[in-house]
Amino acid sequence: MRSPPLWILILLAVVYPAFGKPATPTEWNRVDVDSMKTSIYVGSVKLITTSFMREADSYRGTYKAKVFPWAFWNEHGSILITLNDEDRAKLQRGERCAFTGEAQSHKNKARYVTGYADPTSANHGKIKVRIGVDDVELVFNGTYTLSVDGEFTISAANL
Repeated sequence: MRSPPLWILILLAVVYPAFGKPATPTEWNRVDVDSMKTSIYVGSVKLITTSFMREADSYRGTYKAKVFPWAFWNEHGSILITLNDEDRAKLQRGERCAFTGEAQSHKNKARYVTGYADPTSANHGKIKVRIGVDDVELVFNGTYTLSVDGEFTISAANL
């Protein structure tokens, strides 16, 4: 039986450790949250966010809220989640991490944001997000993925 060429073994030795390597709290600067859905009276709201990118002690992204069957209530805007180094270290240790934040709709309406993240592995977990819309609190449950910007990640949303 013939053995593989040496260059293939060297390439595998260099490339293989990079796959599946968990990002450390100081490394990950991107949070991807899969789209989430919640029920409202005679309808539902689907929350879709872009990747949240790190800015000092916070993560910023944009959102779209699609309200079915009342499309005239749809909105989009920006969202900011506060997460300092201690909070990021909690996630890395596998501990629950509470967060707060704020959102601003395209109509300049402020929305409060609270929630928590429960890690299920080094870079993945479950998330509960509460968003205050006027006198109603919408509660969304979903999953998240931590990564380094520019790194390819696979999540349920990509499949």
